[in-house]
Amino acid sequence: MSKINAWDWVAIVLVIIGGLNWGLIGLFNFDLVAAIFGQMSFLSKLIYDLVGLSALYMIYAVTKMNK
Repeated sequence: MSKINAWDWVAIVLVIIGGLNWGLIGLFNFDLVAAIFGQMSFLSKLIYDLVGLSALYMIYAVTKMNK
């Protein structure tokens, strides 16, 4: 089994942030990222983009673990 590197940790944290944000949206109709950084501001869009890229990276990381 391979060790978790820095990119893995960054992706894990961002996916957790994204999951918690979606949970807040689903349960309370509250978008924490938008509340902190503004509705579709550059920073909020950057966070959403990084969370999406992290999810794609996690797909790669999981397939890498099974080898």
